[in-house]
Amino acid sequence: MSVTPINHQNFENEVYNSTLPVLIDFWAEWCGPCRQLSPVIDELATELAGRVKVCKINVDDSPQLAQLFHVYSIPTLVVVDQKEVVATSVGVKPKKDILTMVETKISR
Repeated sequence: MSVTPINHQNFENEVYNSTLPVLIDFWAEWCGPCRQLSPVIDELATELAGRVKVCKINVDDSPQLAQLFHVYSIPTLVVVDQKEVVATSVGVKPKKDILTMVETKISR
C-alpha cells in the first residue's frame, strides 16, 4: 500500500472517517530530516498495509492541519485512532521505534 497524500479537502474522509488507524507524517520539501525519514514512511506503508493507513501532510500546503495537530517542528508523526490522537513523535526516529509506537498505540 502506498502513502496517501492528505490536504484540507480530503482530510476528514481519509483520516477521521478511516476504518483503520492512521499514521500521519507532517513534512515539508525543504526539510532535510523529513527527506531522510521519507523512505522509512514508505516502507511502513507497505509493512502496515491492511492494518494502518499511512499518510503525509505537507505543512506548507496545509498549514491549518499542522496547526490543528499542534505541529511546531517537523518531521512530526501522529497516530490517529478512531478520531483521537493516541501518539506523537517529533524528529527522525529509527523505523523500529516508529513501528513500536504505532503498534502499541492502536486499539485493534
